[in-house]
Amino acid sequence: MAAYKKESHLRSIIKGISWRFIAFADTILVVMLVTCFTGNCSVDQAIKIGAAEFFIKFLVYYIHERIWQNAFKDGKVTNRETLYKTISWRVVATAMTFIISGAILKAYDEIALYIALTELFTKFALYYLHERLWLKLPLGRIRQFFFRNKR
Repeated sequence: MAAYKKESHLRSIIKGISWRFIAFADTILVVMLVTCFTGNCSVDQAIKIGAAEFFIKFLVYYIHERIWQNAFKDGKVTNRETLYKTISWRVVATAMTFIISGAILKAYDEIALYIALTELFTKFALYYLHERLWLKLPLGRIRQFFFRNKR
């Protein structure tokens, strides 16, 4: 179990940015894998889908983070709670991936579905690990270190 304190809005934003960079790279790789496997390989489409997801999902990720702030009231976050948070995010994010992929590829077909389903598995693991890592990062200690040394 990891100790947990309510995160500041700034920490949620920074956490969201770090996640979106990881997710952006994963999305590009997944789109390339799926589109190349189906014979429609396109780096341009992969980057467009990744970029659209970066900006659209950043806001949704932030809202998801703030909602989960209320779920961890006892000061501890278990592996099970992280798993539940991961599942809730993957449901929302996978649906968004299908919609974004279909819109950019101009077809809500099996390619958009394969992208979303592949990402479901890759990002499930990445998100869970990202969450556990952020629980280990000190809340406020970095900020205190910088402000204390400026005096």
